[in-house]
Amino acid sequence: MSDYNRDFARSIPADRADMSVDVGLRSFMLGVYNKVALGLVLSAALAFLTSSFQPISSLMFTVANGRVGYTILGMVIAFAPLAVMMFGMFAMRNATERTAGILYWSIVGLIGASLGVVVLRYTGTSIASTFLLTATAFGALSLFGYTTKKDMTAFGSFLIMGMWGLLGASLINIFLGSSMMSLIINALGVFIFAGLIAFDTQRLKMQYYELGGNQAAMGVATNFGALSLYLNFINLFQFLLAFLGDRR
Repeated sequence: MSDYNRDFARSIPADRADMSVDVGLRSFMLGVYNKVALGLVLSAALAFLTSSFQPISSLMFTVANGRVGYTILGMVIAFAPLAVMMFGMFAMRNATERTAGILYWSIVGLIGASLGVVVLRYTGTSIASTFLLTATAFGALSLFGYTTKKDMTAFGSFLIMGMWGLLGASLINIFLGSSMMSLIINALGVFIFAGLIAFDTQRLKMQYYELGGNQAAMGVATNFGALSLYLNFINLFQFLLAFLGDRR
């Protein structure tokens, strides 16, 4: 679990949540969604590669007594996106479209490679069905965030705090191995990232108007916006898979 660029989540005046849609906004949001879609395709390809190509799979994952886990290298790659995002928060205050794009695709590649563990752990049918469910939920939640007139700023701030708490609880449970705690974490994860999809969509819509047609700034915002929605999608998918997936 991880997130980035929440500093862009400025307070959204309620009277601005009712702005009419224009061609520029549609183009901006389409650019974000296209990057998310391409990121998911790349992630799926890398997950398949790292799980099925034996030389890579043996370096990253362990399979023992029916349990699938990470090797030391696999753990490094799995946690690398968080390190990259933390670095980006401090080192990219004046990001350009190019540097923001490099950050986005680097994180997508690292997450995709680490997702090979999911392919090894769950059946292909359950992965496909859960992905379709996640995509459907993502579309509905993003549409809600795009069209709602309700200001979601306070709700989004609450969800962001909950996300960091969830991250801490997940790290603690790695050592505790509590099945009850895992169940609670998965349930909260579904709620938090479902809400963040709607919140981030509204945030991006409002940000488009705040940028006032600045093309350079919109190029940066497209990459950061795609990263937020991509991370929300991936995390929602994994939490739903923990509930619905059939293990091999």
